[in-house]
Amino acid sequence: MSAYAMDKLFESVRDKGHVCVGLDTAAEYIPPAERHRCNCDADAVLAYNRALVDAVIDTAACFKVQIAYYEEMGVAGLSAYAQTLKYIRQRGALVIADVKRSDIADTADRYARAHFCGDFEADFVTLSPYMGMDSIDPWLALAENREKGAFVLLRTSNKGMRDFEYLHIVQDDTNKKDRRLYHAVGDKLAKLAEDHKTKSGYGIFGAVVGADPKSGDEREEALEIRRLYKDLFFLIPGYGAQGGAADDAALLLREGNGGVVNASRSILKAWTKDAAGMDMEKVDNNFAASSARKAALEMRDAIRAAVQKS
Repeated sequence: MSAYAMDKLFESVRDKGHVCVGLDTAAEYIPPAERHRCNCDADAVLAYNRALVDAVIDTAACFKVQIAYYEEMGVAGLSAYAQTLKYIRQRGALVIADVKRSDIADTADRYARAHFCGDFEADFVTLSPYMGMDSIDPWLALAENREKGAFVLLRTSNKGMRDFEYLHIVQDDTNKKDRRLYHAVGDKLAKLAEDHKTKSGYGIFGAVVGADPKSGDEREEALEIRRLYKDLFFLIPGYGAQGGAADDAALLLREGNGGVVNASRSILKAWTKDAAGMDMEKVDNNFAASSARKAALEMRDAIRAAVQKS
């Protein structure tokens, strides 16, 4: 496999499909019997994560672990977070640490060291760019040294994205109509990709672009983002519980690759539908993992079909 994390991700998508399984694991998502067997919620989350990783490892291009769910549980939660990252990487899979850091200078460098090295080491991180490119540079320097990657917020899938990301900006090139703040971010990232390209043709850093439900002009906007930023690999949230569908995600892919589509709750909680009417004492992590696998396979196949259709 190639050295850079982005090349490895490109290859993983080619071989396994576009699914990124989000381990945004809250204790209440775990079968009650399993939760009660453990000494604490952090132990239950770790055991649940391991079961799900084992179940979907052959159909997930990568995993995304949202640190907030672990910070909530304090020191024990952060230990579960570190052990989850370690387990995924030991299994030979790629992991995105969803930490959305944004700071500058020495602080950014310390954050980078925390999440590209040591107990919290991941293959990728998520970053917010709104303090400027000097908040990205320290991550880039260490990523090149450690062969890591990052996904920078570009156009997200939440309702509040229009508060800032959609603001019109003043610019000199009158041929570029309807320029918005997210275009300025994308242009900076495109330049970064041009200067730091991997063997797969994508930049060492990619972008977060949401797969919220689209119709009409919104579909054209998604296609435009893909056309404008062809060298950026996309992390695509919003699938499943957030309303995004396979057709929405397919708009943001490129030649059958170029992005991973994240789903968290629709996979983590898939067992709750399959267990309807069952004795909850008989529902264990193996049952939940089997449901997660089925949900991940259905998602993979739906996206593949949407790509072929598009």
